[in-house]
Amino acid sequence: MNPLQQLLEQGQSIWYDFISRQFIANGTMQQLVDQGLRGMTSNPTIFEKAIASGSDYDDQISQLSNAGQTTSQIALQLFMADVRNACDVMRPVYDSSNGTDGFISLEVSPKLATDTEGTIAEAERIWQEVSRPNLMIKIPATPEGIPAVRRCIAAGININITLMFSMEQYQAVAEAYISGLEDRLAAGGAIAGIASVASVFVSRIDSLIDAQLNNIGTPEALALQGKAAIANTKLTYQLFKTAFSGQRWERLAEHGAQLQRPLWASTSVKNPAFPDLLYVDNLIGPHTVNTVPPETLVAIMDHAVVKPAIEVGIQESEATLRQLTEAGINIPAVMDQLLDEGVEKFVASFDTLFAKIEAKKK
Repeated sequence: MNPLQQLLEQGQSIWYDFISRQFIANGTMQQLVDQGLRGMTSNPTIFEKAIASGSDYDDQISQLSNAGQTTSQIALQLFMADVRNACDVMRPVYDSSNGTDGFISLEVSPKLATDTEGTIAEAERIWQEVSRPNLMIKIPATPEGIPAVRRCIAAGININITLMFSMEQYQAVAEAYISGLEDRLAAGGAIAGIASVASVFVSRIDSLIDAQLNNIGTPEALALQGKAAIANTKLTYQLFKTAFSGQRWERLAEHGAQLQRPLWASTSVKNPAFPDLLYVDNLIGPHTVNTVPPETLVAIMDHAVVKPAIEVGIQESEATLRQLTEAGINIPAVMDQLLDEGVEKFVASFDTLFAKIEAKKK
C-alpha cells in the first residue's frame, strides 16, 4: 500500500487543499484519486491563484460578462463550475465510502463572516445551484458563523466549518452540529447522509506563538517553540471523542447520524527549521481528515511515517499549554487574533480576485 492507503488504514483520510480547472481537466485529479486521495478543499486564496493565472477561465468570464453578470456573480459561477466537475470526479469515492469521503468544499464569501442570515442564504443558494450530494459548504467558525452552521445542518446541507483554532471554538462547533441534527430530527427530517467536518487550523498557531516566544527570549520560552499547535490539536481530538459519545450522540447515531470528523487544516510547515511533515506524522488517528497542499502531498508519498500518533503524549500536551501560559502567552488572545486574521486574509484574496476578474473583463 502507498502512504495514502496506509493512512486510510489508520482511519485518516487525506484531502487536497487545491483546485484549478486545468488540474481537473487534464486528468491529474483522477490520478490522485486512483492513488487514494479522498476529498478536496478550496478557499478564496486558492481560487484567486487559479483564476488569475493563465487563460483557463477567460472564455467563461467573457460569456458571463457579456450576459451582464457582476464581478461577484462571475466569481461564484467560476467557483461552482470547478466544484461541480471536481464533485463528479470524486463521486465514486463518495459512493464507495457510503458518504463518508469524496467531498469537495466551496466557501461562502468571507465578506459574510459576521452575517448569520447572509451566510445561510448564500449556503442554501450554492447548495441548490451546485446540486451535488458530495458538496460541502465552508462556513467560518465566527460567532456569527456558528449559528449558521446549526441552521444549515438542520436544512440538510453538508458543512465544513473552517478557521477553527481554539478548543472553545471546537466545542461550540460540535454543539452546533449535534443541535442541528436534533433540530432536523425533531422536525421529522432524515439525518442519515448529512456530513460535516470541523476544520482545525494547525501551523498558524505555531507561527504566531513561536514569534511571541522568540520575543520573550528566555530558554524556557524558546524550548516551547514548535509545540503549541500539536498540543492544541491533540487536546481538541480528546474533546471530539467526548462530544461524540454518550446517550445524546447514540440517539442520533441510531438514526444514521455521521460523526463530524475533525479535519486538520493548514498542515504545511511554515518554519523551514521544522520537519516538513511535522503536522502530518504527529496527527494520525481514527476518524480524522488531513487536508494538505500539493507540496505536502508529495512529501507524504515520499516519506510519511504512518503510525498512530494523535493520542500519543496527551499529558505532555496538557503540560505544554500550561507552560505556554506560564511563559506569558495569552492563548485565548492568540486564538482570537488568528480567527480575525484568517477572515481578513480570505477577504483580501476575494478583493484581489475581483480586481483580476475586472481586468480580464476589460
